[in-house]
Amino acid sequence: MNILVVGGGAREHAICEAVSRAENTRLYSVMHNCNPGIEELVEDYLLESETNISHVVTYALEKNIDIALIGPEAPLEKGIVNALQENSINACAPTKQAARIETDKEWMRNLLQKYSISGQLKYEVFSESDAAVQFVEELGGQVAIKPIGLTGGKGVRVAGDHFSDLFGARSYIEEVLQNRIGGASKVLIEEKAQGEEFTVQAFSDGTTILPLVAVQDHKRLLPDDKGPNTGGMGSYSAADGLLPFLPQQQYDRSVEILQDIVTALYKEKCAYIGPIYGQFMLTSNGPRIIEINARFGDPEAMNVLPILKTDYVLICQHMLNSTLCDISLDFLPKATVCKYVVPEGYGVKSMANERILIDNEIIKSSDSYLFYASVDKGEGYVTTTTSRSVAILSIADSISDAEGQCELALKGIKGDHIYIRHDIGTKSLIEKRLKHMQLLQMQ
Repeated sequence: MNILVVGGGAREHAICEAVSRAENTRLYSVMHNCNPGIEELVEDYLLESETNISHVVTYALEKNIDIALIGPEAPLEKGIVNALQENSINACAPTKQAARIETDKEWMRNLLQKYSISGQLKYEVFSESDAAVQFVEELGGQVAIKPIGLTGGKGVRVAGDHFSDLFGARSYIEEVLQNRIGGASKVLIEEKAQGEEFTVQAFSDGTTILPLVAVQDHKRLLPDDKGPNTGGMGSYSAADGLLPFLPQQQYDRSVEILQDIVTALYKEKCAYIGPIYGQFMLTSNGPRIIEINARFGDPEAMNVLPILKTDYVLICQHMLNSTLCDISLDFLPKATVCKYVVPEGYGVKSMANERILIDNEIIKSSDSYLFYASVDKGEGYVTTTTSRSVAILSIADSISDAEGQCELALKGIKGDHIYIRHDIGTKSLIEKRLKHMQLLQMQ
């Protein structure tokens, strides 16, 4: 079976690694940069923008692709799945219409409201700043301000984190409207949810979902959740599939929400096929929906796919045949910790074209995976771009052990101008989050 993975980041490297474990599978890739890890796994690849839909489809036809897997969100917004389907190529990813659950935040919030799906936040959408600021005032200033469309996970501004008063809120609202950030002169204002964020991903066949283990991502650049928001500095998962602050009941509620969303999309005649990602905030009143994404998360894909024992290609076949109800997922009962290596200045002004030396023996000796993200390949080294460089994923019996292994593996990454957020998965940070939830539940 010929499988095409579209995308060249660490998430796609993890997808390729999972596909490569399946028998009788030939793997192909379309990526805008040459990912060294993907290059080693595939039969052939095309260097091309993932949003150049006609070139992707032509390549898929040339390689007799049976199933296409789409990593990033941008080609989904451009309708890559629709184009593949029009050429009789199956894709385990949502159509342009179904992908609006991520690509159009206004549409997503309206869908939740229409079908009375639990976990909603108060929200309004505005195209004029005075009305938007008035709504901010009505919510006591405790809001999140979001562009409507895609911003690479970096367009959200939250009260207390990014602005402290109405002046700061107005300033960003006007910036979004005037510069059409996210592709439209609109801004979404949501109430700020108080709690701990977590992610639940799932496979969907249009009617049935099979959920994956819960993960907690770390968006902030600096230790102790300081600094600017990024695409994600790292993440962890626990051996029981939950999180230290996330009980089974609340995990189950988040899964029910994802199932309700998939059901709503089916009723809207845009059945959702492929991986779906729910970003939630666990509050004192249960999980609240922060975002829904139309693909695997990055870095969260690295936490779940390496411990997935079930054949990934088999799962894809069941998604395409609407028969997920006939199988179950099997995972290694292990904890994971993922930490990203990024260029110095990432989140502000990245230092590009800087060398990174990688000692694979050190990484392998600590039972860890190396996933390449956005790098340029040199002779015996890689160089940084302006985005994240490489991710290290470690697997162990406990979060603490995985974190320790990850730190050992990171000793195999050398560079004069790289940065790592080392506190991800540490006991002190996890205890802080536990105490935070306990305090909220007492209020």
